[in-house]
Amino acid sequence: MNRRTVRVLVCDDHAVVRAGLLALLGSEPDLDVVAEAGSGEEAVVLAARLAPDVVLMDLQLGPGMDGVEATRRITAGAGGSGGTDGSGTGPHVLVLTTYDTDADITRAIGAGATGYLLKAERPEELFAAIRSAAQGRTTLSPPVADRVMARLRTPPPALTERERDILGQLARGLGNRDIARTLFISEATVKTHLGRIYDKLGVETRAGAVAKANEQRLLP
Repeated sequence: MNRRTVRVLVCDDHAVVRAGLLALLGSEPDLDVVAEAGSGEEAVVLAARLAPDVVLMDLQLGPGMDGVEATRRITAGAGGSGGTDGSGTGPHVLVLTTYDTDADITRAIGAGATGYLLKAERPEELFAAIRSAAQGRTTLSPPVADRVMARLRTPPPALTERERDILGQLARGLGNRDIARTLFISEATVKTHLGRIYDKLGVETRAGAVAKANEQRLLP
């Protein structure tokens, strides 16, 4: 039985990578690369103009808009009124990247990505993921799926309301003295709460606490 042709937009800031992907996808008769983009801005414009079924999106795109923001705009409707599958929901975005950190995965999925694939996967896995994404089905590389499952099995640390308040001030870039003034507490109290926050999040620095809080969506 013949498969429906899937129209694909490839977005990667490396010309050699794009050329390789175009050649690879061109070997599959049901995968039609309608355009390529070298930046997030270009991907959003082309998605709006061409309404592909799937946008194959890298995350790190050099200066300007990154893949996460481009994904957010495309899936929110800024990139078009709908793919050719008749869903009217716009193109589906399949992330294809080398990055598999919790923060990258969380941001991409939160932005509306349908799937998250690593560039180390075999071509057959990529082809199958594109076809699944065109139908709105989620596909995750095994290492990514393992990370997602591990996070679901591990409950987020239980922070007190005061600790969440302090985390929020940390995210604003405030020092201990300014946090104390903002929350009407002493600097010594701020330091005590910070020590407990570090312990609960398993970090040792202010930047690490903010990064971990962003990953686990703990900020107020």
